[in-house]
Formats: sequence, C-alpha cells, structure tokens
Amino acid sequence: MRIGEVELGEKPLFLAPMEDVTDPSFRYVCKQFGADVMYTEFINADGLIRDAGSSVAKLNIYDYERPIGIQLYGHIIESMVEAARIATACRPDIIDINFGCPVKKIANRGAGAGMLRDINAMVEMTKRIVEATSIPVTVKTRLGWDDESKNIVEIAERLQDVGIKAITIHGRTRAQLYKGKADWTLIGAVKANPRITIPVIGNGDIDGPVIAGEMFEKHGVDGIMVGRASFGRPWIFREIKHYLSTGQLMEPLTASQKVEIAKLHFQKSLEVKGHKTGILEMRRHFSAYFKGLPNFKEIRLKLLTSTEPEVIEGLLELIRSTYGDFVADGSINPSPWADSAD
Repeated sequence: MRIGEVELGEKPLFLAPMEDVTDPSFRYVCKQFGADVMYTEFINADGLIRDAGSSVAKLNIYDYERPIGIQLYGHIIESMVEAARIATACRPDIIDINFGCPVKKIANRGAGAGMLRDINAMVEMTKRIVEATSIPVTVKTRLGWDDESKNIVEIAERLQDVGIKAITIHGRTRAQLYKGKADWTLIGAVKANPRITIPVIGNGDIDGPVIAGEMFEKHGVDGIMVGRASFGRPWIFREIKHYLSTGQLMEPLTASQKVEIAKLHFQKSLEVKGHKTGILEMRRHFSAYFKGLPNFKEIRLKLLTSTEPEVIEGLLELIRSTYGDFVADGSINPSPWADSAD
C-alpha cells in the first residue's frame, strides 16, 4: 500500500488522531511497538491561522515519527485551505482532513462529521486543499450523518475524483457517536467498488489482533486504524502484527513489563512537555496502563497527585516490586479524552 509516494508495505497499521492522547510522547511509544502511520492530535484550522498556541504546538513532528500526518478540522473552506498551507510548511508526509469527529461542539457547527450534512461543501473543501498543497491529502470520515444517509460509497468516489490519496472510514454514522457496533460492510463496499483505486483504511472497534485479522480478511481493506484501544495499550500494534504474521496471540504483558513502557512514556513526556505539563498529561495514561491491578487505589491516588518526577519513578518501581508478573484482565479502557478517536 502507498499514499502518494509514501510506501507503507502490506497491511499497515495506523494510529488514529486523538485529542489529548496522541501527543509526541504517546506517538513515540506507539512507534516503538510498530505503528506504521501516526497522526497529530486533530488541529483546529481557525486556531492555527490565528496562531493560537495550543494549535500551533500540535504541529510539532519529529523525523523518527515518519510517516506522520497532520490532521485538520474546520467548517470554513478558506480557513482550512490556509491551515493546510501552514501545515505544509512543517513537511508532514500526509495532510488529513477530519470529516469524522462526531463531538457535538465540533459537528454541530459544521466541522468534523458535521460536513456529512453538506457533501458538496465537503467535496469543494477537499478539492481546494488538494490544490493548495504538494503533500498527499487524505480524508477520515464516517458512513454518513445518520441511518438515512449512509452515502459513503458516493462520498468516497467524489473525494477520490478531486484528488485524495487515501480514505479512512469509521464504521458508524455521526448519529451513532461511539455507540453500538461498527458496521464494516459499507467499508468493504467502498473497497470493492471498481471505481475506487485509492487505499481504503478501515476503522472502528479494532480492540485486538483477532478482530483486526478478521477485518483484513473479510473486507479486504488496505490498512486498519486503531483508536481508543491503543489508550493504555500502545503495544496493541505489536500484538496485531504478531497475529497477522503467525496466527498466534502474544502472551499478555505483565505488570512489570507495563512499568517499563510507562517509564519510557513518562520520560518522553517530560522531555517534550517539561516537568509540570509532562506530569499532568501523563496522569490519564498511568490510570490506563495499570487498569485491572487489584488493591491499586492507594498507589493510583499517589500517581495522580504526585508532582515530582523522582516520586513518580519510585511509585512505578513500587508497582513493579508489588505486582511483578501479575497479568491484568486486559480489558480496554475507552478514553474520555479521545474525542476524535476511531
């Protein structure tokens, strides 16, 4: 599979852009475990062109992350075009347009999945962005606005016609949000459409190796995007790749192994964000990494309130010495911060 001139090999795995999750430190860890393509947190086009600090900071990408995409969202065509020009100057490998985020504050003003209510505007915006940048443009979207407008086959054709190089499809409508089961049949229909020549990446409910293998096999997608299941489990990419290549499941990680990963993530967070922000933003990840450990409340509380790196390092070592080879239940902890996940 390739996106533009970016060669990705067979059955690549994508890390979904997730607000307040897929920052550089989390992306670093996911890359270590085999994520083939990653994206920044989604970036507000209006904030970017106003030079808002929080939006500009999300443009920071590193060579070791490549191939890396910058994802933009917005409802005003001119703003999205200008944001694409700004993003182009950062030299990402991909510029992705978010037509899939279902969150009310975004979709109700016509951005994200809100664009699914005006397909002509979606197509025009995409066309203008493709014309404004030399970087391959991709799109992430959903099956449609609701059950009465599952028009993803038409949407994929029209977006391909204006020049996108790949499409990622989440198997739910905007109306579903993240409820119910993702429907991959229409994702498969897009892939099977003889008019579609660009790669089709499937997304939704990929929470482990077996379902990933089934979706590749059953629907013939070119790649799979993992979102919420990677939160607290960045090694899921290695698990999937191991299963795809051997047909066997990896042994679940022990608490001690998770401590090593959490420490790596923590050190990268401090390096990228500094002590204060790096510690604050790791708290949600610590909770997810160690979900399922018994009698963990006291240590968890200390992890979530400590403000000194040395204390946190000590607590992580305490987890190692206390729980050692203990294996938690491995259940997925959907992130309440991951507004654009999956």
